[in-house]
Amino acid sequence: MTQLVSIGLVSISDRATRGEYADQGIPTLKAWLDAALINPIRYVDRLIPDEQPLIEATLIELADREGCSLILTTGGTGPAPRDVTPEATLAVADKVLPGFGEAMRAVSLKYVPTAILSRQVGVTRGACLILNLPGQPKAIKETLDGVFAAVPYCIDLIGGPYLETRPEVVQAFRPKSAQRSTPKA
Repeated sequence: MTQLVSIGLVSISDRATRGEYADQGIPTLKAWLDAALINPIRYVDRLIPDEQPLIEATLIELADREGCSLILTTGGTGPAPRDVTPEATLAVADKVLPGFGEAMRAVSLKYVPTAILSRQVGVTRGACLILNLPGQPKAIKETLDGVFAAVPYCIDLIGGPYLETRPEVVQAFRPKSAQRSTPKA
């Protein structure tokens, strides 16, 4: 039986929280995850401003109290003074996974030269993987398309649920020894 997965989605934007425009990050994340994952998903989403203490508290709440196995943030990863998502993420991390940041920037560099300005990080907190994604819907999709294949196995390794993907969207990579055969519905 396919396991339920709790996923935290955090859109970090001063302007969207003030109502200056509609947040597009959370709907984009949900649409991509709904298409990619076979697992039933419980979303816990938050729209918050670029405030480091609030970002830290939100990540802790989603990982520790809400039991999210995966948290995806969007926004706040550039070099502007108010962009503090990576600092907040690193402040609550147990382990840093530099390969995620490197891979996310490499994916984005295929599309825009300004990807080198991104400070995205990937970390673990307990049995939760936290990834900082870009803020624009097109860039969110491109980044997830490029790195999500490694996410299910990472979540396996840190003690989370077994994520199953739809191969036509993204093929999860696991070593043969970590693959499970699941009955077809």
